[in-house]
Amino acid sequence: MKIKVGFGFDVHQLREDHPFVLGGIEIPHTHGAFGHSDADVLLHVICDALLGAANLRDIGYQFPDNDPKLKGIDSKILLEKTVTLVREKGYEIGNVDCTICLQKPKINPYIPEMKSVIAPILGLDEEDVSIKATTTEKLGYVGREEGVSAYCVCLISK
Repeated sequence: MKIKVGFGFDVHQLREDHPFVLGGIEIPHTHGAFGHSDADVLLHVICDALLGAANLRDIGYQFPDNDPKLKGIDSKILLEKTVTLVREKGYEIGNVDCTICLQKPKINPYIPEMKSVIAPILGLDEEDVSIKATTTEKLGYVGREEGVSAYCVCLISK
């Protein structure tokens, strides 16, 4: 059995009066993440971790932000395509462990719903999808509520 670990990092700017999509759901807030797609930072880091573990480069390589067909795309579609790419290389996903860095809003109440969206896309039990949240204690762009970042590690095997 071959086991590989992947790591992902992503950041998106927050803009006023913009939808905030995180973990495949829309969260009510005055600001939302901005990007070429729906800017779902959590799904993007999961994609990057999986792609890295399978040696398939990164989300920007697989789904370039200058591709007009991807403008405004639902990141759940990007995650589905990523899972297909990983499986085409013969890997199965073991688990993902994610951390979201965000000053506001508090997302703890939304984590169970995020897990219920993400787990089936990955073909995992919710028990194998870990989502945690932290602030940066008002430091940096996250602390000033200018952006959101996230990290993810994953395990794949064949």
